[in-house]
Amino acid sequence: MSTDIGTAAAPRATRREWLGLAILALPTMLIAMDLTVLHLALPTLTADLRPGNTELLWIVDIYGFLIAGFLITMGAIGDRIGRRRLLLIGAVAFGAASVLSAFAVNSVMLIAARALLGIAGSTLMPSTLSLIRIMFRDPKQQGVAIGAWTGFFGLGTVIGPLVGGTFLELFWWGSVFLLGVPIMLLLIVFGPFVLPEYRDESVSRPDLISAIMSIAGILALIFGLKQIAEDGLRPESGIAIVVGLALAALFLHRQGRLRQPLVDLSLFRNDLFGTALGMLVLATLLSAGSQFFVMQYLQLVRGLSPLQAGLWSLPTTVAIMIGAMGAPGLAGRVKLSTLLTGGLVVAAAGMVVLTRVSGPSDLYVAVAGAAVIGLGLGPMVSLGTGLIVGAAPPERAGATSAMASTGTELGSALGVAVIGSVGFAVYRANLADRLPEGLPAPVVETAKDTLAAAVNVARELPAAQGSELLSVTREAFVHGLQTTAIVGAVLAALLAVAAAVLLRNAQVPGPPPPAEADGAAKSFEKADN
Repeated sequence: MSTDIGTAAAPRATRREWLGLAILALPTMLIAMDLTVLHLALPTLTADLRPGNTELLWIVDIYGFLIAGFLITMGAIGDRIGRRRLLLIGAVAFGAASVLSAFAVNSVMLIAARALLGIAGSTLMPSTLSLIRIMFRDPKQQGVAIGAWTGFFGLGTVIGPLVGGTFLELFWWGSVFLLGVPIMLLLIVFGPFVLPEYRDESVSRPDLISAIMSIAGILALIFGLKQIAEDGLRPESGIAIVVGLALAALFLHRQGRLRQPLVDLSLFRNDLFGTALGMLVLATLLSAGSQFFVMQYLQLVRGLSPLQAGLWSLPTTVAIMIGAMGAPGLAGRVKLSTLLTGGLVVAAAGMVVLTRVSGPSDLYVAVAGAAVIGLGLGPMVSLGTGLIVGAAPPERAGATSAMASTGTELGSALGVAVIGSVGFAVYRANLADRLPEGLPAPVVETAKDTLAAAVNVARELPAAQGSELLSVTREAFVHGLQTTAIVGAVLAALLAVAAAVLLRNAQVPGPPPPAEADGAAKSFEKADN
């Protein structure tokens, strides 16, 4: 393959690159869908496989845990063996693990299959994002491409309940996993023809000890945060977080001593890189936290079915797509810091709208608030990702893209853990002295756990008592939603101030300098020959 990118002017993408982007967007959307779609299948899945409480926890969480844990390692492996090759290997593994998940005959088999899905998913995300940077050299086109990638990830997150609800009404619980098979087949068949290969032959074999430290540290940290969200602060969750932070510290210390580290710490000397990464984590925290509560409101307070809740999430889908994909086009006409600051102010306004939700009748208020939040956070997610990836030279784009993806995954976990903990604390506090009298002690404890548990137990009570329990617990949940919206509004406002100050000199990433581009061209030629 002959690629002339040694001149100052970056080449424009051709039809091949745009077709490649379409192929890359599909697995990105699928990964996001798999993060949410399982929640809809849990009732029928539980009735069929009868997992214990611990097994059910691992069925739900193992996928996200292993994606976050393996992302950095897979980014480095992609730099060494070839990013397209890693992507295609991951596609085969993801399709096979999807079939195993769909036809699992017991909970242990499903946990193992979901673990394989997470590992395979970790090969897809850094490969797709790093290939986009290689394929789109023109800064404006690269911004549009990254915005599209981000938009499809957000689309997958939001339409997961919609698609999953439809499949569950027509088929068995395993059908939600088979969605990945045709998408992976498209990637395997067309990927070799429309996607370029890129590898850095000077990169040594990834350090095994560093890989183990990064995986174990992220898994421990996210596990601890998830446990806090579900059970409050307990010794086991505190120990997990301490272990995770200790492993992270040891990991960073080791990276500073290696000649070719898994994570290039010199990137953090670039203030823009560190700032963009931190703000990306917080932006996805706000997005995940708000969606977590709004989706529960739609189903548990308003009483919508999963399919109906998915339909009411469509305005948020459209808003995320507009924010993420429209921002790169505006970045050429509006100062980057102004654009990001304005988006975060819009997100803060959406949080304020959510504070006005007071009960089941406020469906339109909840949907409008969620849509405004998605619109406002879209520019930060898409342009922030572009800033992170643009801070790295092409030969480190795989690992850097993995760091951006890890930041997104970590932000999502933090959103549910931190925002969820705040909301559930308010929920339990509101129920302290308000539950109906005469309820059996086990029912009281179950109702105090979560609103979902209260809704389930209310169905087993006499009609009048069950109705009173639903009214009280739903009101308590709405108070939790309002509190988390206030917290989110304050955080979004603080992020807006930070963007205005810390990113005031930031620019949309441009093409690489000639010397760097020459090296990339040679790597392309070697990889394709």
